[in-house]
Amino acid sequence: MLALLAALSCGLLFGAGLVISGMTQPQKVLGFLDLLGIASHTWDPTLAFVMAGVLAVAAPGFALVRRRRKPICAEASTWPTKTAIDRPLLAGAALFGIGWGLVGLCPGPAIANLATLSPRVIAFVLAMGIGMLALDFWQRRSIAPSAA
Repeated sequence: MLALLAALSCGLLFGAGLVISGMTQPQKVLGFLDLLGIASHTWDPTLAFVMAGVLAVAAPGFALVRRRRKPICAEASTWPTKTAIDRPLLAGAALFGIGWGLVGLCPGPAIANLATLSPRVIAFVLAMGIGMLALDFWQRRSIAPSAA
């Protein structure tokens, strides 16, 4: 029960941060990503400050948590073990960047924006879900022959 309450609290805090920072507004995000707007003074740098603020809070938090022997709400920590920069990571980063640049949304803000019932957001989330399912199918299919 404590783990569910912690997850709910973190999700609400994350969602509130997205809304307060403007990350749920696609036009604000696209204004930040439009680096060509620097010369014409139309570039919106505010999200850079949001990102710097997030790093300023998260970095010390991660440092403190990594020192703990055991998490509060779980039996063991599950830190990532894969550290290599490989083709799947680069492909995923490219797809993420393309989606973010075209629509102005990434997964978290897209889920939060579902509350607006915008057809554009609904289409984005459906496409994102289909992409996740396709990746899962592709990974299972590519692993299955080698396991036999």
